[in-house]
Amino acid sequence: MSTFKAFLKKQDIELSPKRYFIDAMSAMAQGLFASLLIGTIIKTLGQQLGLEILVQVGDYAFQMCGPAIAVAIGYALHAAPLVLFSLVGVGYAGNSLGGAGGPLAVYVLAIIACECGKLVSKRTKVDILVTPAVTTLVGVLMAILIAPPIGKAASSVGELIMWATKLQPFFMGILVSVVVGIALTLPISSAAICAALSLTGLAGGAAVAGCCAQMVGFAVMSFRENRWGGLVSQGIGTSMLQMPNIIKNPRIWIPPIVASAITGPLATCLFHLENNGPAVASGMGTCGFVGQIGVYTGWVNTKESIAAMDWVGMLLICFVLPAVLSFVLCELERKLGWIKKDDLKLQ
Repeated sequence: MSTFKAFLKKQDIELSPKRYFIDAMSAMAQGLFASLLIGTIIKTLGQQLGLEILVQVGDYAFQMCGPAIAVAIGYALHAAPLVLFSLVGVGYAGNSLGGAGGPLAVYVLAIIACECGKLVSKRTKVDILVTPAVTTLVGVLMAILIAPPIGKAASSVGELIMWATKLQPFFMGILVSVVVGIALTLPISSAAICAALSLTGLAGGAAVAGCCAQMVGFAVMSFRENRWGGLVSQGIGTSMLQMPNIIKNPRIWIPPIVASAITGPLATCLFHLENNGPAVASGMGTCGFVGQIGVYTGWVNTKESIAAMDWVGMLLICFVLPAVLSFVLCELERKLGWIKKDDLKLQ
């Protein structure tokens, strides 16, 4: 057993939840952003400006979603070059065969193929043949076997959530907003989760609301300690920066969570805020304003005209209400002594 562990260590194969669920999922989100999401943004820009060349650029980037996810995951798992490059075909196969749930299929397949490739990497004199052959064969054959059911299962779960949100917009608005918002701040990827489940529509709008509540909420709450740098880094960066402080004092998480529980049902019931753009945008919040770009992209694709109320709803749900609610609740906690000086200060 000790010999096998030594072999795994030598091949840089670490069987740990952190590497597979945090590192790999975070990388998956980056792959999605660099292909599907940026492609959608460029395509939408081209459509609005009447520039066909930008539409074509966006389409090509969009189509490389699977390979981009697989390579990003391989990079996060410290894959050797031959393993990393071989994951391109694995990602393409997984995404193509996985259908709407393709991103989740690619996530599973890329991890399996990458680790199998690393097992044989640099172990033979014909490494240039063996390593890509093992990586490609394992990944693509597994894709043929399991990508369709994985994709169908993920798609079914996403459809169930979206159906339930339409049926019970108030309660599901709260649930989706709070859960996805919490996932955004935790060291996992809310964007990857939303993409894997193809979470769009009214549920996608609730997810956007929850993510915005976390990012804008923490940015405004901690302005006293972190000033403008903290406002920008959390407001259009990530609320994950507050995780060390949340561990020290979990009470600082109450205001943005409560804010998300309020803005979620307002988004679904009052403003009917939907994200009909790429599903990955549902889990991005105000990070680079990707959540808002996703909502706008959906408007362009599904609405004949964008009403003033649409813009008012987005402004209130994504920026104004999270800021006001989180600030008021934070000040209340400060008066109660639940939040003390520098509890929200970024290190």
